[in-house]
Amino acid sequence: MIKAPGDPVYAGSINYDASIDMRATRTEQDSTVARIVKLVQEAQGRRATVERWADQFARYYTPTMMAIAVGVALVPPMAGSLAWSESIYRALVLLLIACPCALVISTPVSIVAALTAAARNGVLIKGGVFLEIAGRIGAVALDKTGTLTQGTPTVGRVVAFGDIAEDTVLTRAAAIEAHSTHPIAKAITRCAQERGMAIPETTAAEAAPGLGASAWVEGREFWLGNRRMVIQRGHGETPIEALLETDDSPENAWVFVGDSDRVYGAIQVHDTLREDSADAVATLRDRLGIRVLLVTGDSTRAARAVAEATGVEEVFAEQLPEDKLAVIERAKERHGVCAMVGDGINDAPAMASASLGIAMGVAGTDTALETADIALMNDDLRKIPWLIRHSRRTMRIVTQNVAIALGLKLAVLALAFAGYTTLWLAVLADMGASLLVIGNSLRLLALRSGH
Repeated sequence: MIKAPGDPVYAGSINYDASIDMRATRTEQDSTVARIVKLVQEAQGRRATVERWADQFARYYTPTMMAIAVGVALVPPMAGSLAWSESIYRALVLLLIACPCALVISTPVSIVAALTAAARNGVLIKGGVFLEIAGRIGAVALDKTGTLTQGTPTVGRVVAFGDIAEDTVLTRAAAIEAHSTHPIAKAITRCAQERGMAIPETTAAEAAPGLGASAWVEGREFWLGNRRMVIQRGHGETPIEALLETDDSPENAWVFVGDSDRVYGAIQVHDTLREDSADAVATLRDRLGIRVLLVTGDSTRAARAVAEATGVEEVFAEQLPEDKLAVIERAKERHGVCAMVGDGINDAPAMASASLGIAMGVAGTDTALETADIALMNDDLRKIPWLIRHSRRTMRIVTQNVAIALGLKLAVLALAFAGYTTLWLAVLADMGASLLVIGNSLRLLALRSGH
């Protein structure tokens, strides 16, 4: 939505393509009730499928068993086959045995325990439904910068083309990126400040997700971006191809600076690969049988170098946000449940489209964290294989709980209809099933990370 001067900006809005100045006119207390209502609605809508199944089952099971108990109490005495006292006693036994407590709590106790265990291990899950989906993942798409790499880049080299000075290239780039929160923008701005450069004021700053950014500096529009941005601005690849040929490191990326007339120069940004990247990819691919994709807006050369260093199988480079979304849609068609792992604004559409959106909690932008279903709070990619195993174990325990709750009650019900069950045995069976279900669920709390 486009905002003009004087327009209201509501709480919860996320700005992702420009720098704006705002004035607060209301306090956060004004929206407390609305936020509470929203949170309650979201919590209800995000219950796992098995939780909703248990609720639906109990909705029909309970009145059915009550009707059967009434029949047991009334029909035999009226038919003259049992005394009223014996018939009512058997009906009470039946009601106790049929109580659905163990079945109703079998799933939510497991889900709550699993969510708590995940939070203790640095994985924040926004609802049981997302925990359930994680166990069915068939493919994982990974962003590059801030996901497979540390996301805290530093400027390596500044190269000027023609008669342009290196300081001019860096100051123009820093001016364009002064108000951006992108990791590369922060690196460029920090480098200019460390060199003691005066950063000019800008107007009409605007981001081009997946490409770069532009702004008016000292009455002239300048742009900064990747190789695709250079081509989009009408400049050929001649000034940049030779530069890229000399640098094939997977930890380096190049951004270019120019205006409508020419490309001024390039800035090399160095971003170290995460130590856990290769290990996480290998575990997903080899031990869990999950397809791993690299989906990035960076150049094909840099993307392939990172893929080779980390063991990623498929590479999709120079992808705009809408391109990433298309990749995710195709991955869902081929592999079923597909997760998208990212940290930036460019990843948000793909994360929203994916079966499961996973954000890097430390390096991630507000947009990515808001869009994601799960956040990795310590940015450890090895938590993704752990999450998948944790989800699968949780679903196994849920299945065990349902089997315990139904199996024990069916056994005692059979004894009740045969006339061999006492009221005390019914109480023991009811409470015993509940305690067994709770104890089995709490085993999830003892689950350690172990990567």
